[in-house]
Amino acid sequence: MSLGFRVVIGEDGAASFQTDVGITRPEKGKSLLAATEDFVAIDIETTGLSPVFDNMIELAAVRYRSGEIVEEFSRLVNPGYEIDEFITELTGITNEMLAGQPPLEDVLPAYLQFIGDSILVGHNVNFDVNFLYDACTDLDLPPLKNNFIDTMRIARRMYKDLPNHKLDTVLAALNLRQRDQHRAKDDAVLTAEAYLLMTKAPGFEEAIKKAPSYNALSKNIKAREGLERQDCPLYGKVCVFTGALQSFTREAAMQLVADIGGIPGDGVTKKTNYLILGNNDYCKSIKGGKSSKQKKAEKLILEGADLQIIPESVFVDLITEN
Repeated sequence: MSLGFRVVIGEDGAASFQTDVGITRPEKGKSLLAATEDFVAIDIETTGLSPVFDNMIELAAVRYRSGEIVEEFSRLVNPGYEIDEFITELTGITNEMLAGQPPLEDVLPAYLQFIGDSILVGHNVNFDVNFLYDACTDLDLPPLKNNFIDTMRIARRMYKDLPNHKLDTVLAALNLRQRDQHRAKDDAVLTAEAYLLMTKAPGFEEAIKKAPSYNALSKNIKAREGLERQDCPLYGKVCVFTGALQSFTREAAMQLVADIGGIPGDGVTKKTNYLILGNNDYCKSIKGGKSSKQKKAEKLILEGADLQIIPESVFVDLITEN
C-alpha cells in the first residue's frame, strides 16, 4: 500500500493528522511466487495513491485460461467529484467520460463476481488489492481474499540490473509494446503478457526459490565522498528500514543515508532516530500488520525516545529536498 497522510482543520481551527498507516487487512490473500496460465489480470485507475483518501475511477480484469484471454471486464466509475488535470493527463480519463457513470457501489459487486476466487496477477498489485479490499469493507461486501502474484516482485528478482522495476521499464526489457496512457484494461493485458513471458524465461524458477534478502548490514555501507548534506533532516541521524521498499533496494537506501551524512542502522534501538516503513506484505514474519521493528519503535516513542516512524514516501521527500 502507498502510505499517505493529510492535515485536517477542524471546526475549532485545530489541526490534526489523518493517515492510512496502521490499517490491517486480516483476510487479505497471500502474495505468491508461482507460475500459472490460469489467472485473472487486474488493474485499477484511481484519483490518488491512498485507499483512505482517494477513489477508484476504473476497474478492469482480464481472465486467462491456458495463457489465453477468454473474458474481459472494464468499467468506469464516477467518484462523486471532479478529477484533477494530472489524473486526466496520466490516464486519458476525463470528467466528461465519468459523468453519468455508475458509482462504485454499483460496479464493485459485478467486478468481484467476475474475478471470483481466481489468482490475481498485477504489477505492484498490492496497491490494487488494498484499494479493493478497503472498498469491500466500506461497502459491507465480503472481503477480498484472493491470493495474488505481483509481477513487480518477480521482476525485481529476475532483472536486478534494471534502473527501476516500473511496468514501462519491465515491458521495455521484455520487448513488449509500450503504453500510451494508463488505462486499466490495457495495463492488465500488458502485465499478463509480461508475467507469462517471465514464467517461461531462464532464471524464473531460480528467482522465485528464496525470499528477498533483508540482511544488508550497516557495517558494510561506506559513505561516498562529496555527497554529504548537512542541511538534510537525516544528517547525523540513525535511520533503520523495515519492509520491502518500493523505490530502492534496502542496500541502496542505506547507501543514500550514509552518503548524505546519516547513519544507517540494522535494528531499532534507543539510538534510532527514524524508522522508515516499506511494504510489509511480502514479509512472512509480520503479525497484526506491523513488523517487530515497528512495534519496538512505537514502544520506544511512548517511552520518550527521539524517534519518528515515517513512510517511504516521506523518506524520499527528505533526501530529495533542495
